[in-house]
Amino acid sequence: MSEYNLSEIKKDDRRGNRLMDELLQREGIDRDGNLEYSLGLFDEDYNLVATGSCFKNTLRCMAVDSSHQGEGLLNQVVTALMDYQASRGIHELFLYTKCSSAKFFGDLGFYEIERVDGKVVFMENRRGGFAHYLDSLSEFKTAADAGAIVMNANPFTNGHLYLAEKAASRCGLLHIFVVSEDASLVPFDVRYELVRRGTEHLSNVVLHPSGSYIISSATFPSYFLKDSETVITSHARLDIRIFSRIAAAMGIKERFVGDEPLSLVTGIYNRIMAEELPAAGVKVTVIPRLEKDGSAISASTVRSLIKKGDLEAIRPLVPESTYKYFISPAAAPVIDRIRSAGEVIHY
Repeated sequence: MSEYNLSEIKKDDRRGNRLMDELLQREGIDRDGNLEYSLGLFDEDYNLVATGSCFKNTLRCMAVDSSHQGEGLLNQVVTALMDYQASRGIHELFLYTKCSSAKFFGDLGFYEIERVDGKVVFMENRRGGFAHYLDSLSEFKTAADAGAIVMNANPFTNGHLYLAEKAASRCGLLHIFVVSEDASLVPFDVRYELVRRGTEHLSNVVLHPSGSYIISSATFPSYFLKDSETVITSHARLDIRIFSRIAAAMGIKERFVGDEPLSLVTGIYNRIMAEELPAAGVKVTVIPRLEKDGSAISASTVRSLIKKGDLEAIRPLVPESTYKYFISPAAAPVIDRIRSAGEVIHY
């Protein structure tokens, strides 16, 4: 049996990254844009025969060279990735895979959460993890007509506030889920606090971190889906099916979204949501976007103004609590992050 060497592929390792890209391409996989740690199995001639990567608490971009399949190499890669995650205190792991690979990962101790047939399966390494999560949400179930919003709030704008106020006026209890993944220019803890401050006058609003089950478009992997339409629709259908089960656990009967004149991705997502959620007993209500000077207020516009250094110009576009944060010393690292970003407008 051949001897293999398992080692990290660091970001400055040009040859290792080239070999990883070539292996992924041979196996029909595009490198995911969100990778924090990668490793590879190399043969005695330093040829890459298997690879895998991590992003946050997900495993990604796992592949074995076709000439070495059947040797149990992916088992070694997955085990090493799980050991690495455990070394940094991450024990609850998630992965997305092709439907044809779900049984393999099941044999490695992963359990299916939800799937879109023929496209993608979402899995975790805890038996009953999602069921326990749903049980924890059932404490919020009330007799009141409950609604929900899922928002990234990157950052929280008057547009988000307008959506929250309109939704809160139409239901007895409004749950706002703030996307937890730190893949945004404004970190989660800041986004959550800005939403909290901006909505504290709404007595029937309850805030929740989205956790790992409400999927962010920023972290949904597209590396094994071959066109952008498939990526968007698969993400939307998977997320909506998971949200339907969350809604049932919490008694949520209505989901509120802002209409989307600017983002193609969000527009498609909203359309699919309107097609699928009613079948699960959840009404979808689209709220017209709040405008300023004839244009819809967007977080992209706010980020663009921050990138330009024009903080005064964001004041009419955001709640006073958001503005006060961005002119405070605490915001300096976030402002630096936005100004150094190559692109701040999301389509």
